[in-house]
Amino acid sequence: MTYRTSLGVAVIGAGRMGADHVRRISEVTSGAHVAAVVDVDIDRAKTVAADVDGCAAYGDVAEAMASPDVDAVLLASPGVAHEAALLTAFEHDLPVLCEKPLTPDAASALRVLEAEQRLGHRRVQVGFMRRYDHEYIKLKALLDSGELGRPLMLHNRHRNPSCPPDFTSAMLINDSVTHEMDIARWLLGQEITSVTVLRPRPSGNAPEGLTDPQFVVFETDGGALVDVEIYVNARYGYQVQAEAVCEHGTARIGDRHDMLVSTGGRWGGTVTPGFVERFEEAYDREVQAWIDATRRGEVTGPSAWDGYAVAAVCEAGIRAQTEGRRVEVELAGRPALYI
Repeated sequence: MTYRTSLGVAVIGAGRMGADHVRRISEVTSGAHVAAVVDVDIDRAKTVAADVDGCAAYGDVAEAMASPDVDAVLLASPGVAHEAALLTAFEHDLPVLCEKPLTPDAASALRVLEAEQRLGHRRVQVGFMRRYDHEYIKLKALLDSGELGRPLMLHNRHRNPSCPPDFTSAMLINDSVTHEMDIARWLLGQEITSVTVLRPRPSGNAPEGLTDPQFVVFETDGGALVDVEIYVNARYGYQVQAEAVCEHGTARIGDRHDMLVSTGGRWGGTVTPGFVERFEEAYDREVQAWIDATRRGEVTGPSAWDGYAVAAVCEAGIRAQTEGRRVEVELAGRPALYI
């Protein structure tokens, strides 16, 4: 497939994330333009498309993907709709940047994986944006260099100021800790083999019925231990931190000490209010990398295998959470396309 000078992108989903990607492609990145906005709520699609010159609005995914103006797809719809949209994109051999999750469960993710294998080449990049954050990139480079020796443990803290009132314990795993699942696999170059979920006394800040915070432990096939403190009602702001403990030293990211102020007997800095502010540059870098690779005729970044592996870990995590025990992760064999 040969692409025009400017890549025509169909953004599927006109909610908060989709609308932000429309803005990003139109105002921040280069080499692409939004050719279509798609949403089951056609009025919402029209509202978002109206701000972009020459952008069409659709209520049907298949119709948009069949448009000669569409060269690639950015999938930002709810996860339950991803499998059908991805399979339609494969029918047109369109490259896709798919926001996480790849699909909501391991079985459907495996079906997508198998469909992409039948194409014989990668079409999907999964939107695990932390891999494009400059702090995580530095930590990955340090670990890969071997300077600190083998990584033995990886400590993660993931704190949100608050969560919606309908947030559930399962969402702690599927919507929040899913990021640590991918970033741990990427940083360590290892697969997660088991999950244990421990629950301390709940915070009084949590909505009724939500056990928050929780402490999640992963074991890996390389012998490392990974822990995640997930606390979605920490009140003070949004904070993500990681510390690698290695044979010859440690390395920590996420302190965000851009400026510390000492005054009136106190010292401190600022904490970002939400994930968009914390990872805005990572989102920009992720989308630009996808555009650049697509224009070269390549697919890079997190693969459908990564999306499937995280879905499998999520399922083990939910079982560990509900059953109160260590649960092993069940993974299919890794196909050659993803090695």
